[in-house]
Amino acid sequence: MTQRSTNTFQFNLSGVSNWLTLLAIVWLVATFGLGWLVNSLLILLGLALFVPAVAFFGLRWWLNRNLIQAECPVCSYEMSALNQTQLQCANCGEPLQAVNGQLERLTPPGTIDVKAVDISAAQLEDK
Repeated sequence: MTQRSTNTFQFNLSGVSNWLTLLAIVWLVATFGLGWLVNSLLILLGLALFVPAVAFFGLRWWLNRNLIQAECPVCSYEMSALNQTQLQCANCGEPLQAVNGQLERLTPPGTIDVKAVDISAAQLEDK
């Protein structure tokens, strides 16, 4: 029994596409020149160095203006907060609001805030 095999002619173009891409890039660079490429790289390098420095100093300036460090008016626990924000004390859980560099209790309208003063019996007897 004889098998008939047909000879097929196949092209392997996997390596040719890389060469065509390289040729197209070289042709574009030769047509338009290298000035735009060098300028673009220098601009990108300048932005890569300039933008993080400006962002760093801008963030520091903003934090110096808006970050406050104050004590909780209820338990005197010192903590940090951003101005004009609401938060809870990490120690006692009291709801607070940062206003003008100070921490204030958030109380419902009509609530009277009273500070209790402890007077010992020895002070009363001395008078």
